[in-house]
Order: sequence, then C-alpha cells, then structure tokens
Amino acid sequence: MVIDDVYAFQGEVEQWRRQLHSRPGILYEVEETAEFVRQKLESFGVDQVVSGIGRTGVVGIIKGRHEGNKVVGLRAELDALPLSEMTNAPWRSIYPGKMHACGHDGHTAMLLGAARHLAATREFAGTVALIFQPAEEGGKGAAAMIDDGLLECFRIAEVYTMHNMPGLAVGKFGIREGVVLAASDNFRLTINGRGSHAAEPHKSSDPIAIGVQVVSMLNSIISRNIDPLKSAVLSVAKFHSGTTYNVIPESAEIMGTVRTLDEEVREVVEAKLRNICKAAAVAHDVVVDVEFEPYCSATINGSEETGYATAAARAVVGTENVIDDIDPMMGAEDFAYMLEKRPGALIWIGNGESPALHSPLYDFDDRALPFGVSYWVTLVGSRLSG
Repeated sequence: MVIDDVYAFQGEVEQWRRQLHSRPGILYEVEETAEFVRQKLESFGVDQVVSGIGRTGVVGIIKGRHEGNKVVGLRAELDALPLSEMTNAPWRSIYPGKMHACGHDGHTAMLLGAARHLAATREFAGTVALIFQPAEEGGKGAAAMIDDGLLECFRIAEVYTMHNMPGLAVGKFGIREGVVLAASDNFRLTINGRGSHAAEPHKSSDPIAIGVQVVSMLNSIISRNIDPLKSAVLSVAKFHSGTTYNVIPESAEIMGTVRTLDEEVREVVEAKLRNICKAAAVAHDVVVDVEFEPYCSATINGSEETGYATAAARAVVGTENVIDDIDPMMGAEDFAYMLEKRPGALIWIGNGESPALHSPLYDFDDRALPFGVSYWVTLVGSRLSG
C-alpha cells in the first residue's frame, strides 16, 4: 500500500515535478535541475550531497539508523529532450526547443520524495545512494558517472531504476527478468560520389541513386538474415543529399539506428551493414564511409534483483497490479552501463493513457507519484532490512 506519509506530502512532490518540467535542460546542460536537486537534498538533511559526478550528476547519501554495510543505489535521470512542447499545461516548458518528453521530471521528483521520507525516518540498516544522472538521452551519462567513480566511491552493491510507461494504467507496475530493453547502436553512412549537371547523369556517380539502393538493402538485413523468432530493428531516420533541382550532388548522408536484444544478432547486423556498404562502393566505384557507433548494450535485469523489485511493487499496489512478465521493448536505456557493473533491475511504472514517450504532447501523470515514491521506500526497506 502507499505509505501514509507519502500521501501527506504528495502535493509538494507534484509541485517539484511541475517546476522541473517547466525548466528543462538537455544532455549535460542540466545545471539548473541539478541545483534544484542539490538544494532539496540538503533541505531534507541527507548525510552527504556530492555534485559534479559525470559532469553535472548529483549523488545524495542517506545512512540508516540501524547498523549495516550494504549500499543500495537508486537512480533517476535529470535531462530532457530537444523538442518543442505542444501541451497547454500551465507548467509547460519555458525554454523553446527543450521539453521533458520522457518523464524524467517525474522520475526525479519521485526519487526526491523518497529521499525526503528516508532521511526523516531512516528505518533501514545500511546506506542509500540517490543517483541523479544527466545525459540519459543519447549522452551516455550513466557511463560518465561510472567513469567518475560513482560505484566504487560510494561502494554501491546493487542499483535500481524506474521508468514510466504510457499505456500501463496508473497504479500498476511492469517488470521482467532478463532482457528488458534493447541494445542501441547508431550509424552514419557517407556516400562520396561524383556530381554533375542533372541533364548529364551519365557523367556522375549519383550518390542519391546509390543511396536509395543502399537503403533498400539495409531494410532487408533483418528480414533475410535474422531468425524471425529473435527481435531486431534497423531504421533509417535521415537521408540528406543535394541542394537544388538541377545538380546531381557529390555526396549523400544516411543515418539510422539498430536495436537488438541478443549480442550475436547485434554483431550480425553490423557485419551485414558494413558488407552492403563495401559492395555498393565496389559496384559503383565510389567511396562509402561507415561510422557505426555502439551506444549501449541491452538492459538486463538480474534474477534475484527482479524478485526484490517485484516484491516491493506488490507490497505497494498488490500482486494483481504487477505484471512480472512484461514484454521486452526495442527502446534503449543507458542504465545498461550500471547493470553491466552491478546487479540490479529496471521497473516500469504506469503513466496511464498518455501520449507516447518522446512525443511533444507527452506529460508525466502526477497521479503516479505516490506509487513511485512508495516503491522506492519499500524497496529500500526490504534490501536494507538488517
């Protein structure tokens, strides 16, 4: 059940969430949000607040009143997205081109709510590390915090995170053991051809025509090389070339993303992509430059840790409101970097029938706040029970 004290200050948590929503920052440029978090943590009387981890990340430390050596990390994200908000909410973004379209404002507010309760009660044995991470949206902020010694400096033994899910009812949680989110890789292909007047195409090595062929072949990688019982996605999201109607350009740029749940499949897709580009270069006597950037591995929930997270969620909302075999998704999360170093788990919290994540119409549902705060407090109580 939701903790009574959490209900008592729900209005404050909602106010924090809306203030965070109205003043978003992108990637590592979250100084305003980080300062808000720092001030709140200090006002709660946490034992230690450290800023500047992973450039603009913040960590708060709370020690329990009972003796214990274990340190459990709870992580929320600080950053927003480079989108122009299209909601009419009174708390909509005041910064053009920046928007909390993934609910990180809600995640941060829920972890702050948990910090307030835990700092006031301290009914646990050991230490809680509250991790407020920048640059989840494409900046590898989790890796940056790890590189700055996050896990070792604070002796974190386990790490957990929570993400909202549109389409899952408020008051429900979803989780699964094993792979929960995909690995994410990005690619940029540059076709360096030979331009000409558009009336004399025979004098060119047309990068647009070659690019069209490359895109067509890329779209066959999954359907013709990957076991249909294994999930993978390859999406071309950008094709840019030329400047006017009567000039065949010198080059074309193609960009996209690859999402996989299996490491072997991930390797196959990259190899096939490179082979297609080599073949196109030879066939058309052009140069095709390939940049393939691994972003993060699949997010893999630990077996025992999934059990702990599931039990905590059930204690808050009841067994019937926790889906413990929710389907994996092809989205990605750089929390994967933390799970590569420490055992832990990601859990989904329902955001109701809201617009999708990364939509300019999205907003976090404030009704979910007390469930999220109570989940964090309950998880700490179970993992640091002495």
